[in-house]
Amino acid sequence: MRVLFVCTGNICRSPTAELLTTAFAAESGRANLTAHSAGTRALVGHGMEPTAAAVLQQLGGDPAGFAARRLTPSIAEDADLVLTMSRRHRSAVVTAAPRMMRVTFTLREAARVQQASGASTVAELTAARVQSTAPGPDDITDPMGRDEETFATVGTEIADLLLPLLSRLHV
Repeated sequence: MRVLFVCTGNICRSPTAELLTTAFAAESGRANLTAHSAGTRALVGHGMEPTAAAVLQQLGGDPAGFAARRLTPSIAEDADLVLTMSRRHRSAVVTAAPRMMRVTFTLREAARVQQASGASTVAELTAARVQSTAPGPDDITDPMGRDEETFATVGTEIADLLLPLLSRLHV
């Protein structure tokens, strides 16, 4: 299962999710689970924002070698599941790659639908979204320009949503 994470600059939220997924896959022996990330307005070539990188390390991820990249249709279309950090990012993915609409969710939305439905595959998650009647907040706060506590809160929120979702979803 190839998962793509999308945020704005691709230096905080989406690389946190990508690299936590990479660590999760290694720890759980899921060689078939890979993660990538991109930004709608990426700071192409930049590493992770230093505070986000420190938070990632505290959560068990490794920021070494990360380089931001901009979302393109081909990057989106190479994924089996696209998880975005906000509704606006979800819209940007669907605009860039319309055929990805079925498999593009905000991270919060995917976690909420999976928990409510018990979906264990991307196809089941997609089908369950149509039946989901539990709306809720979808956006994860952008920590850029904020204090360390905000970065820590955002990193923990991503981990708390992502890791249970990944442990329940399989190819």
